[in-house]
Amino acid sequence: MAINLQKGQRISLTKDEPGLSKIMVGLGWDPVKQSGGKGLLGGLFGGASAPDIDCDASVFMLNENGKIKSKQDIIYFGNLKSKCNSVKHSGDNLTGGGEGDDEQINIELSLIPNNIHKLVFVVNIYNCVKRKQHFGMIENAFIRVVNGGNNKEMMRYNLTNEYSGKTALIVAEIYKQNNEWKFAAIGQGTNDTSLGNMSKAYQ
Repeated sequence: MAINLQKGQRISLTKDEPGLSKIMVGLGWDPVKQSGGKGLLGGLFGGASAPDIDCDASVFMLNENGKIKSKQDIIYFGNLKSKCNSVKHSGDNLTGGGEGDDEQINIELSLIPNNIHKLVFVVNIYNCVKRKQHFGMIENAFIRVVNGGNNKEMMRYNLTNEYSGKTALIVAEIYKQNNEWKFAAIGQGTNDTSLGNMSKAYQ
C-alpha cells in the first residue's frame, strides 16, 4: 500500500526497495469547478469561458552545492530529457483535464550522474500574469512515486495547503544521502511567474 505523506515529511525510496532503479513521478491537478457550468471559471468572467489553466511540471537537477550547472539540467516541456537520459518528461498537458496524472516524469536512478545530488520538482502556471491565474484556481494537486519495476505506487503527497495568489509551487525533492535516494514533501508556494524566475534561486 502506498504511503501518504504530509508536508515536510521525508522518506527513503531505496532503503526498503533494494535494487530500485526505475521510478515514475506523476503530478496531477484539476481546475476548481465553478457553479453554473459556464466554463472552468465561468462565474468570475460573466459567463464567458475562461482560458484553460496550463500548469507545467519541471525538474531542476542540482549539484552538491544545490545549484543548476547548465540549462540542460532543467527538464521541462521544452527540454524533455536530460543529457544523461536519466530523467525523461512525458510532455506538456495544456489543460489539467482528465483523471490521474497530468504529467509524468520517468527517472532511472542508476543513470543519474554522480555530480547530481538532488532533483527538485516544481509546477508553474504558464502565462499566469496575462491570464490572471494562480493556484487558488487549482485543486486536488498531488505528486506520487511509482516503482518502475512493478508499477506499484510507493508514495503520494496530496498538496492540501491554500495556495491562493501563488503562481508557482516547489512540490517535492528527491535527493541522495549516504548512498540512499530519499523523497521530501515540500509544498511551498512562490510568486514566480515563469520557470526562468524559479530557476534563478538555484543558479
